[in-house]
Amino acid sequence: MWVLLVPIRSSWMITERCWRSIIPGSKASLSIPSVRSWGRSYIEFLLNSSTPFLSPGSGEAYLGTPGREFVNEIIAQTKAVQHFYPEVKTIIDVGGEDSKLILLEEERGLSRIKDFSMNTLCAAGTGSFLDQQASRLGLTIEEFGQLALKSENPPRIAGRCSVFAKSDMIHLQQIATPDYDIVAGLCYALARNFKSNIGKGKSFAKPISFQGGVAANVGMRRAFLEVLDVPEKDLIIPKHFASMGAIGAILVTRETAGAKTGWRGLERLNQYLSEQKEEETPLKSLSLSSGHLERREEVKPSPISEREKIGAYLGIDVGSISTNLVVIDDEKRVLSKRYLMTAGRPIEAVRTGLQEIGEEIGDRVEINGVGTTGSGRYLTADFVGPTW
Repeated sequence: MWVLLVPIRSSWMITERCWRSIIPGSKASLSIPSVRSWGRSYIEFLLNSSTPFLSPGSGEAYLGTPGREFVNEIIAQTKAVQHFYPEVKTIIDVGGEDSKLILLEEERGLSRIKDFSMNTLCAAGTGSFLDQQASRLGLTIEEFGQLALKSENPPRIAGRCSVFAKSDMIHLQQIATPDYDIVAGLCYALARNFKSNIGKGKSFAKPISFQGGVAANVGMRRAFLEVLDVPEKDLIIPKHFASMGAIGAILVTRETAGAKTGWRGLERLNQYLSEQKEEETPLKSLSLSSGHLERREEVKPSPISEREKIGAYLGIDVGSISTNLVVIDDEKRVLSKRYLMTAGRPIEAVRTGLQEIGEEIGDRVEINGVGTTGSGRYLTADFVGPTW
């Protein structure tokens, strides 16, 4: 059991995706509460906190907060690794907002930073990239990681840009690629992007520490093992992988005079927020043209005779966002229609639409032809057997 004896009560790791607090007891193990922020402002969270805090991570903008010592995140991450895993030579830190590669070397018996690099201001290569794609597939990030382990042949997906990744995902869905292969492909895309873009030809000396919130994703662990071609014993996942920055902030600050600074309250921050005024020149509000404001008649399904079945035609439009189904008769009258969200699962959307239409008019029509269109037209064609 690790025991940290420090003269401060708490260290906050403020990042874009979650808030983590490290609360070391005088003779107790670490307590690490973690709250997922999902982009919500953490300023109110700080105002409601009663503990003095440190802050590495992407919350570093609050340098002027009273009672707070700022510790550079590269230094904080390194300090924690040196304390817990002194044998580590390379640190891979992937969080919700940024990714970092830190290379360590030994000098006079001590570990020191040899080099480091970080990602640019882009979501690709970070945890938010995986969050976004998981959301498109209707998965939680926890389900995402476990699902990736089922894949035996992950497809190649663009990892340098989330827009290109989405295009690749749509194509894979069109050809009925299983979800587990797609999510595994995304994990490998992020790992390859980290190696080529952030690593930029650097040597990843072993052993390697993989930390940050993304280290919880077991799919990413497997991807880094294979992309970096390292044995499992040389890829260390720290026990407190998501909070190494906050732990490092404690360790650094305890060695400085800043640790002796008393808690001065949040009056200055409250005053700043109450007095802050930003000059804004808003753009002119957007408005619809008069033509768009005209009330248009809604297309309503035509009544169908219950005496005998009539000939009808089914049209299916499957896009990356929505799926539309419509049934018309020989006179081009709409008999039934459905609008559904594709949600990354085109077959399920089409199946749901067909079931609802079938329950509504299935016993009164005979489908003479089926047509498919949209980005998922080929996948849908194999499913329903269109005539054109």
